[in-house]
Amino acid sequence: MAQTKLDQQLLAIIQDAFPLEERPYLVLAEQLGSDEQSVFAAVENLRQSGIIRRIGGVYDSKVLGFISRLCAGKVPTAMTGAADDSALEKFAAVVNVIPAITHNYVRSHEYNVWFTVIAQSEAEIQKIVEDVCSKTELHDVHVLLATKKFKINTVMGGSAAPVIRKNNCVRSKPMAGADRARIRIACEDIPHTLTPFKDWGISCEELREDLDLRRMRRFGAILRHQEAGFADNAMVCFRLDERRETKDERSVILSYTKLRTSVLKLSYPLRGEQSESKDPAGAILASKSYISHCYERPAFDGFPYTLYAMMHAQSAEELDRNIKEAAESIGNPDYVVLRSVRELKKTSFRFFA
Repeated sequence: MAQTKLDQQLLAIIQDAFPLEERPYLVLAEQLGSDEQSVFAAVENLRQSGIIRRIGGVYDSKVLGFISRLCAGKVPTAMTGAADDSALEKFAAVVNVIPAITHNYVRSHEYNVWFTVIAQSEAEIQKIVEDVCSKTELHDVHVLLATKKFKINTVMGGSAAPVIRKNNCVRSKPMAGADRARIRIACEDIPHTLTPFKDWGISCEELREDLDLRRMRRFGAILRHQEAGFADNAMVCFRLDERRETKDERSVILSYTKLRTSVLKLSYPLRGEQSESKDPAGAILASKSYISHCYERPAFDGFPYTLYAMMHAQSAEELDRNIKEAAESIGNPDYVVLRSVRELKKTSFRFFA
């Protein structure tokens, strides 16, 4: 869908800062010199066309008492020597009905399936993965935590000014039942009305408090990158010679083989698991606009890469240029490009459902 100037202006703003006000479209209209109805219609068109997947809260799983793990595994496909893709289709069907698995991709590598699991404990994640293995031909699975996070949940294709939060000090406040109920609703898509928060039955003030408490990373539009013009993307993993560790870090690697007892090598990471880092390579990659996510993860057998960067582009040629430029910027380490062959699942986790 061709985007108008108003569409582009809106996408630049609402990915990171959809107004938490009773009449958000009026606030946007005042910012852009438009009118409330025109802005509402433009956002609705972006939602109906599929460019905007949802408008809602993006919460921090760790702050809410959950953990997130990236899983890499193998499923037989025609490309790996199987007779057809029936094993992959069965795997997708099983995964698609598991709420704890939010993202699931086929990538161009021997480890050809990569999916994200969110749960409240390592044991719960282990059980989910083992159940998938028992019901499908998924095998040789490695469950990886992010030992460092350099960039996450960033907007794409926008040029909006940074959002200034009123409170830069992280406060702590126990969650009550009303908080959990609000968060559960805020993980959904806002109503298609001019007064979405009123119609949701949620207080904008309480949502702003979630931001101040760092429970919520942002409230905004989550895009489908392909529909928004970023048709080519890849996870690029770099092999770094040095591993900089702190006393607050440990790796978790859960290795599974189908019909074999799982092995937990190291469990329950300490508080440094999701801390930000000043590591030069990670910081350099995080500064690039075409990289949306950048993490450090532990290496595993057959995969010696530790620095992961999710890169997006509008064409295959542009993606290749971005990958080359990114590698050069951190000294040209060995790396592997895992192109996104197929998106099997992409949803938002609903906390406290």
